[in-house]
Amino acid sequence: MAVNELTAQNFDSVINGATKPVLVDFWASWCGPCRLLSPIVDELAEEMSSQMDVYKCNVEESQDLAVRFQVMSIPTLILFKGGKPVHTMVGAVPKAKLAQELQSVL
Repeated sequence: MAVNELTAQNFDSVINGATKPVLVDFWASWCGPCRLLSPIVDELAEEMSSQMDVYKCNVEESQDLAVRFQVMSIPTLILFKGGKPVHTMVGAVPKAKLAQELQSVL
């Protein structure tokens, strides 16, 4: 499964129209920890595709979304259920820890 990009234009329709929980990775190309976390997010998107959808949101291109969800540090991962944010994780973490944390809230 490819991880799709979220923008201000498609954010609300994707989040509110989702039939599964949605994990959004807020990132930027210049962010070292974001580059470390990106392949982990891609792997989890594939491995957990039956449990959640995964999207990425570039904070440089969608600053209004970063402000809306109070993203103060990147990478920030926010899990949405029923169109509402239910869990936030900040910083690059090992894959096993991220998977465990996601499983606990899915």
